[in-house]
Amino acid sequence: MKKIIMFEGDIETQGYFSRQMAAQLRTLGHEVYLYDLEKPWKSSSEMLRFYERHNTVVLAFNFHGMCQETQFIDEERQVYIWDDLQIPCINILADHPYYYYQLLAQRPKNYVQLSIDLGHQAFMERFFPEIRLGPFLPIAGTQLSSAQEDKYVKNAAAGFEMDKDTDRPYRPISQRGIDILFTGNYAGPERFEKYITRIDDEYTAFYYGMIDDLLSNPSQTVEEVVERHMRREIADLTEEDLKMTMQNITFIDLYVRYYIRGEVIKTLCDGGVKVQVFGDKWNELKLNHPENLIDGDSIFSAECLQKISNSKISLNVLPWFKNGPHDRIFNTMLNGALCLTDSNPWLDQILRDGENCRIYDLNRLDQLPDLVRDILSDEGKMQEIADAGYQIGMENTWAKRMDGLSNWIEREL
Repeated sequence: MKKIIMFEGDIETQGYFSRQMAAQLRTLGHEVYLYDLEKPWKSSSEMLRFYERHNTVVLAFNFHGMCQETQFIDEERQVYIWDDLQIPCINILADHPYYYYQLLAQRPKNYVQLSIDLGHQAFMERFFPEIRLGPFLPIAGTQLSSAQEDKYVKNAAAGFEMDKDTDRPYRPISQRGIDILFTGNYAGPERFEKYITRIDDEYTAFYYGMIDDLLSNPSQTVEEVVERHMRREIADLTEEDLKMTMQNITFIDLYVRYYIRGEVIKTLCDGGVKVQVFGDKWNELKLNHPENLIDGDSIFSAECLQKISNSKISLNVLPWFKNGPHDRIFNTMLNGALCLTDSNPWLDQILRDGENCRIYDLNRLDQLPDLVRDILSDEGKMQEIADAGYQIGMENTWAKRMDGLSNWIEREL
């Protein structure tokens, strides 16, 4: 079995994912060292004692440990410690690759990348064929209580007794205090306007043309819309030109991501539905009926699971992932809430509207408030859907993901 170095202590959500993964990898027989990025000198000395030649790998999210941090790189030679120690580096990109061009150029020598969206993987195959890709790794979910087999177990974090009359390891819908919940941050689109208008009127119109195209048909990826608009303007556009342009349009991705997220919440609130949100900057959302937005401010990942465990409906708005899942979906299902989400081709393979979730259409947001009222009107049906969703969630845990990844690591690295 391998020794695996992982990271925590920087971005809270990624550290949380790492801890869930580490727990299962240890169960599978691997030794795991969680390097605390907030304690670099202590962690570095412990890591070097943990290291075993030819039997150690790095497993990271979003280039943690590979961002040219001073403790991991010889600045004079510009060589990573991982290269000197001959440690393979597996990097899970939880965002689109076009956010990471500089780090991709500075990657360690023995580098492997994993994608959480098939569109991201196709982008890498097209524009970075020289980079080794590992297996597709859809992001997974986490259950608040791991004691799933004891239906009487006390879940101290959520503060309730498990249902004694069923096999449900979560609070029944009828006993939940929040009607509809969304966990995630927001940013007003005006935050990105300085990037859209920074050159001249012609470029401003060009960028807004792409944004309008994306918002009119949200099933499209940012990269396909950018390519189509650029080919209209530049007849002899090369593949390299297109590749280099993609790293400069991340503000378009952020603009449409937050615009759509805001429109979903705004449609509900202005349509008379009270929505509880937890995340940053929801005070920037302009509403006609602000009294329907219950702003809980930012909370940690484990607290998000607690809130989901007390919610009847947990809302998901995909962050412009067009061929892969988001952990909100599986976190919702694993913690017994009804999942209300938009969808994409990958999710269409496992989600069934009215059976294991409810699906709304980004092109028909005006129907969303009535859909929510209809869902909330029948708690019995809600419970059936949530129970069926739990079964989908159980097939999409970090434990399931690590089973497959562990085999790949042993076989390939």
